[in-house]
Amino acid sequence: MAKVLKDVLFKDIPAIDEGMVDAALAEALKDFPKKIVVLDDDPTGVQTVHDISVYTEWTEDSIAAGFAEKNPMFFILTNSRAFSAEHTTEEHRKMAERIAAESKRSGKEFMVISRSDSTLRGHYPLETKVLRETLEKNGSPAIDGEVLMPFFKEGGRFTIGNVHYVQEGEYLVPAGETEFARDKTFGYTKSNMAEYIEEKTKGAFSKESVTCISLEDLRAFAVDKITAQLEKVEGFNKVIVNAVDYVDVKVFSLALLKAMAKGKNFLFRTAAAFTKIIGNVTDKPLLRREELVASDNSNGGLIIIGSHVKKTTQQFEELQKSRNVKFIEFNHMLVLEPEKLEGELRRIVSEVEKEIKSGQTIAVYTGRKRFDAGSEEESLRVSVKISEAITSIVNRISIQPSFLVAKGGITSSDVGTKGLSVKRALVMGQVAPGIPVWKTGEESKFPHMAYVIFPGNVGAVDTLRNVVDMLCGK
Repeated sequence: MAKVLKDVLFKDIPAIDEGMVDAALAEALKDFPKKIVVLDDDPTGVQTVHDISVYTEWTEDSIAAGFAEKNPMFFILTNSRAFSAEHTTEEHRKMAERIAAESKRSGKEFMVISRSDSTLRGHYPLETKVLRETLEKNGSPAIDGEVLMPFFKEGGRFTIGNVHYVQEGEYLVPAGETEFARDKTFGYTKSNMAEYIEEKTKGAFSKESVTCISLEDLRAFAVDKITAQLEKVEGFNKVIVNAVDYVDVKVFSLALLKAMAKGKNFLFRTAAAFTKIIGNVTDKPLLRREELVASDNSNGGLIIIGSHVKKTTQQFEELQKSRNVKFIEFNHMLVLEPEKLEGELRRIVSEVEKEIKSGQTIAVYTGRKRFDAGSEEESLRVSVKISEAITSIVNRISIQPSFLVAKGGITSSDVGTKGLSVKRALVMGQVAPGIPVWKTGEESKFPHMAYVIFPGNVGAVDTLRNVVDMLCGK
């Protein structure tokens, strides 16, 4: 498949009265009875929400706390994209058992969203398969189907004619033709979502068995027709949702709520757009420096750059043009030489503390050379080792930076959970489209600090530099 100009692909998509849709959806969600539990395979899933809790562990107590909140939705950061298949199986089984148990204890119904990457990477179909089997085994109603919706407007991810696209400049590139599809651990070849499902399930679910919710029906406000499609889904068959804007998610959600009211039950594998709509989260302006940087903290900020995707490297190169930032390279190749690694980390920690104490913002980055680690499992293992090493720098510093930015999914998860020891954070909102900010909890290493979670593959070339310059007040 070839890339296509976005304007060409979008020009024939009909408009719809979004005000009418909003009014209908607000009414439909008014008495929605289910607690929405979002299992987030890296911390970027909160990139569309605000004033929502994120728990970084899935103990019985954390899940009970989430169910007890007045908010209809809470997130659990699993970071399972950094797990082996065996480990993610084990942990998803635990999560599903504990969610089912808390539902029984509290008397509250629930729905589970497996929030994953808008570029289709991750442990799919493993995670939702384990969730379904475990939930049903523990007394939950039979799950009729699985809804896949990788649409994420802020990141330029669109599904049109059942094909999922990634925006690159003025063009939309079929996802199967991108660098993400060549991921060493989570690769795939198909851009058509029905074919992607057949490929990833190794034929267990054929492309012909997939229910496709079309843009034509969504823009025609054919809610009853879409509801009827959903009512026919059974046997955990798959549903894919075409979408190019939030209104498409809203129309689909209306049909979904109707189908669920008639007794249909679904699991969800979606990007971040669906969580905002089904969680009834309002729009909020982008966060400003005065909301993020404490006036009594004159220290410099700290930026940790671990991701190696092409967009991160481009953004890193642009950041290097900023006069507000000094750079320290971490020799990540030393993770294979533990006796040298410790000395490297001590050097960096010493330099970071000296600079941020003087008011200088520092960026610590992994070298851009990539490992050729052989197998998928070995590649993932080395990536995790690198992330753990760079994260330990945050854990070791004793001076609180005025702000902290982490670049990359696994990196930002490890910085949050291992570097900052966050157990529960509040999502403040976004500092740029698709780039969320946590307020760290009381229990964390640096309480009430703004922690910017910057996905590896989101934003324009200058977005990282613009965010950092804004945080520096320059």
